[in-house]
Amino acid sequence: MTIDIRAPLARYADRLHAVIGDGHHVASPLGAWLLLALAAPATTDATRAALEEALGTDAKTAAEAARVLLEAPHPLVPSATAFWHRPGSVTAGLDGWRATLPGPTATGPLPEQAGLDAWARENTLDLIDTFPLTVTPEVLLILASALATRVSWMDPFEVAPADALGPDSAWAGRLSRALRTPEYGHRCWIADTARAGTVAVHAAAARPARTADRVAGLLVVSVAAASDVPAGDVLAAAHEVAAVAAATPEDHLPASRRSLYDLPLGDSPLWTLREEPGDTFAPGGREERATAVLPCWSAESRHGLTAPELGFPAVARVFGELLGDAGLRFEVAQAAMARYGRYGFEAAAVTGFATLECLPPQGTVRIAELRFGHPYAVVAVATDGRVGGSAAGPWDGVPVFSAWVADPEDVPEADIADRSDGD
Repeated sequence: MTIDIRAPLARYADRLHAVIGDGHHVASPLGAWLLLALAAPATTDATRAALEEALGTDAKTAAEAARVLLEAPHPLVPSATAFWHRPGSVTAGLDGWRATLPGPTATGPLPEQAGLDAWARENTLDLIDTFPLTVTPEVLLILASALATRVSWMDPFEVAPADALGPDSAWAGRLSRALRTPEYGHRCWIADTARAGTVAVHAAAARPARTADRVAGLLVVSVAAASDVPAGDVLAAAHEVAAVAAATPEDHLPASRRSLYDLPLGDSPLWTLREEPGDTFAPGGREERATAVLPCWSAESRHGLTAPELGFPAVARVFGELLGDAGLRFEVAQAAMARYGRYGFEAAAVTGFATLECLPPQGTVRIAELRFGHPYAVVAVATDGRVGGSAAGPWDGVPVFSAWVADPEDVPEADIADRSDGD
């Protein structure tokens, strides 16, 4: 079953990037959206309405879309989700919701920080070392997602001098080299968009993963608009263009592209357009070709996702209802990274949501350390229980051994060393 969530995700991405701002960053709107979708089945009434407004679709559709994505993972985009809770914090309501989670979602007791960090590494191809939230005594539960990719281009870039980025580019003076598209394999075109006007587009395909019944790939689309267009509008245009590019056969250009013959010759900040004679079999003898020059880039980002429009305040209310504590606080953050280079692309994101209870007031705690420093007794008692509540067996409660310890011994040398073999 395929559920088209591209429009809701593009809408959510618009909100997420607006919250993050226009500084250099990378993010995964899908990673955050998935957590909202996993929480959706537990919502009711006003909370459900608030969460659906953030999701951009109804709770049932979002939850089913998340289930389909996680249970049929993409071979080039490993994904994982998890739900952990503090022992003793589970309620009937929480158990009922947990039963709705997709099968691959890991569940269990809340790990220590080292365990969360290890989960982040294991599920991001070692691209993210540290989970974006810190485990403290206040944390009751954590809901998390991880996404990653590491791919090689089907056709690597060539290398060009940085001044090929154009005389209007401030980067040309900072860099020595840039990437130039190879003669074949990449797609470049000019497109009109609703939010960013006319833009330059480059699309590079990753080497696909092939199975007996599936050919899965990854298409990385770059979109540049005029320098005065706000970042949010360019990001929105990139989602618009990427959807079109992904729906177009990889050896074709989108039918909606601008014809180069409809644009003026000469230089502009986004391209140089020239015309020259050449042999061509193009209809009417009018062929169009386009190349692109891009910089390498990388980014590492951490984003707080508590803004109301991102939906997580509603998720906090959901878990407050499930746990019977309307006063729960919450934390939510995403760690993301990406690298774009001559030979390939890699990216990863881990998103974590945690509910926090208020710490109890300060009081007095009395702690005893018991010492067996003089003769004492030991009794070994057998237990013989029965499954299903039937009567105990004949050995149940029978003392089997007893001792009076009056002559202690030192710890043997053989027991001092750690036993790494588990014996």
